[in-house]
Amino acid sequence: MDAEDEAERILGELRAQADPVRADSEKRYLKSDLAHIGVPVPALRKIAVSAVRVRPARDELLGLVDALWTATDDGRPVHEARMAAVEVLAKRVELLVPGDLAVAERLIRDSAGWVMVDQLADRVVGRLIVRHPDLGAVLDVWVRDPYMWIRRTSLLALLPGIRAGTADLDRLTRYGDVLIGEKEFFIRKALGWVLRELSKKDPAWVTAWVEGHMADVSGVTFREAVRRLPAADADRLLAAYKAR
Repeated sequence: MDAEDEAERILGELRAQADPVRADSEKRYLKSDLAHIGVPVPALRKIAVSAVRVRPARDELLGLVDALWTATDDGRPVHEARMAAVEVLAKRVELLVPGDLAVAERLIRDSAGWVMVDQLADRVVGRLIVRHPDLGAVLDVWVRDPYMWIRRTSLLALLPGIRAGTADLDRLTRYGDVLIGEKEFFIRKALGWVLRELSKKDPAWVTAWVEGHMADVSGVTFREAVRRLPAADADRLLAAYKAR
């Protein structure tokens, strides 16, 4: 695979499905500074993963990711090309080695919004950490990082382990204590999402966590955390939240 040629092919197929109205709407919704083509996610995903349907070598994968991520249109990075980079990386995440966590970190730090960060956090960083648990030590640093999207990643990277039934409750406890006072909406929301996902498997743990943090938990974290709890527990917690 020639990474530059493959990236150009993908970009050409994306441009063939350009929808200027969708592009303008998406750009406004995401408050994006990138160039937008206007391709629906299912179509984008189909075009992107076609490049790695046949398993590439690791260096070919990383070369394609870089070529897509750095593709430009009138001097600006292309939103859909970057989304395609995330898709091919997630599709072939099994090729990555522990040192490739730095690749994901670079992409996250070069992002300025949830749409790519969340995919990288869950489908790349989180799955790498499930395979290589020692990498969790990196999250312990990220949870205090000055960059908000890295802090969000430290939480969302816990999701694959939760879904697999191997929730890292120690880290979630510690991260909750660190981030409970966060003012950033996207951090508060992420904490609630992680708790909501955990509540599907361990509602008692989430109920106890919310009870123990009732004095400090934000509204958005609370609402997400209790959304999937048994009705009796959710109602009791809601009454306590309103009375605090």
